[in-house]
Amino acid sequence: MTAMHVRVYDLTDSHDERKHTMKRREFLTITGAAGLWPMAGAMAAGSETAGGQPDYYQLQLYHLDSDDQRQGFDAFARQAAIPALNRLGISPVGVFYPQTELSPVYVLLRHPSLQSAATLVQQLAGDEQFLQDGAAFLDAPADKPAFRRVESSLLIAFRGLPKLETPVKSAGRICQLRIYESPSVKTGQKKIEMFNDAGEIEIFRRVGLSPVFFGETLIGGKMPNLTYMLAFESEEAMKAAWKKFGADPDWQRLRGMDEYADRNILSNITNLVLKPAEYSQI
Repeated sequence: MTAMHVRVYDLTDSHDERKHTMKRREFLTITGAAGLWPMAGAMAAGSETAGGQPDYYQLQLYHLDSDDQRQGFDAFARQAAIPALNRLGISPVGVFYPQTELSPVYVLLRHPSLQSAATLVQQLAGDEQFLQDGAAFLDAPADKPAFRRVESSLLIAFRGLPKLETPVKSAGRICQLRIYESPSVKTGQKKIEMFNDAGEIEIFRRVGLSPVFFGETLIGGKMPNLTYMLAFESEEAMKAAWKKFGADPDWQRLRGMDEYADRNILSNITNLVLKPAEYSQI
């Protein structure tokens, strides 16, 4: 499993409040497009959560080319990777497949800290049991690789949902992964505000859109974006919950506010329905 290395920027200023405000505005203008604002803002918001530090999520996409690779991945994840990750305190671990396609396989790792994400490769490399149990996958030769490629993103949990949840555990459950891209960092923060402060997460819960996590992407593709996952007993339950959501009066009020209108703060939505692997812990 891959690791992320993150540098934290200190944005504090010891001068008077007016100068601090001006410098902050200059910083946001200069660095917003580069993606530094989401990291700093999200980390500050996370530190204010009542339940302590927020979760950090590593969302991995394993691209596979054959059924043999899929079988090899399943054996590796079940027998080596998940037990080793759990020993490191990374739990629960989610593994999800598309409903019809072979890949990518989506792997969700819940980290209790940035340090956990940054040192993951080194910690796994020092786990002799992991190296032994995962040898067939880890030592696959170049002419017969275990996978084609891995993508990885690092996210921080929303203040409104600082810890991962496992609301549905039935064998027939499905999960919905949604990625909201925004046209600018500022509008991306506005959509996060809509969930955190304007009540959208509460509406989700009330209508049966049961959240697993909400995260702001700090490092990854399609930035700026937020990503979240929902869990349902079945596809029918998913459709019923979204129908109830669409008719909810509080949602109708929110969507009618110009500052939260999709046309102003969103540029693309990715919607994926995924099936948890039989051994997935989420």
